[in-house]
Amino acid sequence: MALLEVEDLTVIYGAIRAVNGISLTVGEGEVVALIGANGAGKTTTLRAISRLVPSQGAIRFAGRDLTRLRPHEVTALGVVHVPEGRGIFPRLTVMENLELATWTRRRDREGIRRDLRMVFDLFPRLEERRHQLASTLSGGEQQMLALGRALMLRGRLMLLDEPSMGLAPILVKEIFSVIKEISAAGTTILLVEQNAHAALKIAHRSYVLETGSVVLSGPAQAVAANPRVKAAYLGA
Repeated sequence: MALLEVEDLTVIYGAIRAVNGISLTVGEGEVVALIGANGAGKTTTLRAISRLVPSQGAIRFAGRDLTRLRPHEVTALGVVHVPEGRGIFPRLTVMENLELATWTRRRDREGIRRDLRMVFDLFPRLEERRHQLASTLSGGEQQMLALGRALMLRGRLMLLDEPSMGLAPILVKEIFSVIKEISAAGTTILLVEQNAHAALKIAHRSYVLETGSVVLSGPAQAVAANPRVKAAYLGA
């Protein structure tokens, strides 16, 4: 069953069509990867889904139309966006960043404690640094904090934008291992990622975007084996 349905999505910036009539679905429990070169429209697609930019076309989450909603209303429905660049609050501590994510469920104290324990089990370094300012964390730790904060929102769908950007290879491996765990625990994920190797390894399905259009889609293994994808994105 499709949790997210996007039909004929178009986003226009001035005279530029950043996204040109794309359609995609994300099934409950799936990891779906959007891959493509810089400027292909991947980030804009996520921003349109979370209603950070205006768009044309249909966007439905769990059967509900999102196109007339504001970003905070989309988040309240269970769509959590982890943006490129992480979007953490640098002058707040790790704990304060995590606690801010519980604004929609402040009365659920037991649930918040349970979810905080889950985040710290996934990211022990965040627990060790819970009283540090977020600005003092390494790039990898800031990405962990961004993922942890998203988990505290208890979303059904996580939009992940370039989680490996700027990270050392060993941290990329760690971050993708955690994304796989998050998926296995039941969170549906739409993943935008320049590291096509890593994305296609954990994805169930993939869409390839070029200049705002979907040029290829299918099971992740089949997409990874496609000669065009190998040549353009996998260095083969």
